[in-house]
Amino acid sequence: MNMNKKTELLGMEISELENFIIAIGEPGFRSRQIYKWIYAKAVSSFYEMSDLSRDLRNQLDDIAQVSIPRVLKQRVATDGTRKFLMELEDKKRIESVIIPHNQKKDSKHTLCISTQVGCPVGCAFCATGNSGFQRNLKAYEMVGQVLGSKRELGKRLKSRENGLISNVVYMGMGEPMLNYDEVIKSIRILNDPKGVNIGQRHITISTSGDIKGINRLAQENLQVTLAVSLHACNNELRDQLIPLNRKYPLEKLRRALGQYQRLTSRRVTFEYLLLQGINDSLEDAQRLVKLVKPLLANINLIPYNEVEGLPFTQPSSERVRQFYNYLSAAGVNVTVREEKGADIEAACGQLRAEYKR
Repeated sequence: MNMNKKTELLGMEISELENFIIAIGEPGFRSRQIYKWIYAKAVSSFYEMSDLSRDLRNQLDDIAQVSIPRVLKQRVATDGTRKFLMELEDKKRIESVIIPHNQKKDSKHTLCISTQVGCPVGCAFCATGNSGFQRNLKAYEMVGQVLGSKRELGKRLKSRENGLISNVVYMGMGEPMLNYDEVIKSIRILNDPKGVNIGQRHITISTSGDIKGINRLAQENLQVTLAVSLHACNNELRDQLIPLNRKYPLEKLRRALGQYQRLTSRRVTFEYLLLQGINDSLEDAQRLVKLVKPLLANINLIPYNEVEGLPFTQPSSERVRQFYNYLSAAGVNVTVREEKGADIEAACGQLRAEYKR
C-alpha cells in the first residue's frame, strides 16, 4: 500500500469500508464501528474512536484519513442563517448555508450544500456562475459538508443533538446533474439509517434543467424532491438567463418532467426568481401558469437577492404580491420564499467562495 497516499474512508459505504478493513487483516465488524464514528458522530480523528484498539487506531492513522472539510470562516445572519466557508483537501473552497426552521434553540435546520467548486452553467443572475468553474466535488466532499456543518453547528449551539440537520438541499454552488454519479452516491450515504440518517423525502436536488440528469433520476427509485430553476417561460428570455436552455429548451424540459412524473408519481418544485422588469409581469405569470398547470407541481417564488456587479434588482413587494395572487387565483400551488441570509450573502444565487488563498 502506498504510504504517501492515504485511503479516504469518508464516502465509503458500509460494504466498501468492510472490504478495506478485511484487507488490512481486521475482522469485518470493525467496519461497523468505524462507520458509526464517521457518519453518526462526525468524528474524523481515529484517536477519538475509543472502541478501537490503540494498535488499530495507530495503523489507521498511518494509512487512512477522514477528510471532513475544515470551516475557515463562519458568518451568521440576523435571522440565524449561517454561511460556512469550507476548505477542501486540495485547498479549493466552497460555501454551505445552514438555515434554522424557527428561532427556538432546539430548531431543526436545512443545509444547502455545494456539488461543484464554482459552476459551468453561467446563469446571468448568479454570483456562483459568474465566478467560473473549478471542478466537480466527490461524494465524500458533499457528505463532508453535512458532517462538518453538523459538527460546527453543534459546537456553536453547545448541543449534542444528533438531528440538528434534518433536511439537505443540493442547491449551493454548482449544477448537481452535471456531477450526477457523485451526487447520487452521496444521497445514498446520507440516507443510510445506520449513519447520517436523513430521510429521502428530506432531500432536494435542484437543477437548472439538465434533461439527461432528470431522465436518470426518474430511474433511481428515490423519493427525493426534484426542484427545477425555471425563471422564465419563453425560450428567448430563458436562453439569456440560463444558457443551458439553449441545449434543453422549455419544450424538451416539459416533456422530460412529464415523463419523470409518470415514472415516479412525485411532485416537482419550480423555483422562479422574480427579476424586476424582466420576468415579473402578469404576462409572465400567465405563461408560467400555462407551462406548469398540466404538471403536478409547486411553484416557489423567490424575490431576487441582489448581487454586486450584476444588473438585476428585486421587484417591489406589491409587484411580488400581484404575481403571487395571479398564480394562486389560477389554482396553482404557490409560495413566496422567505428571504434568509441575504445580509451575509447566503441567499439564493449569492454564493461565491474565494477559491485562491
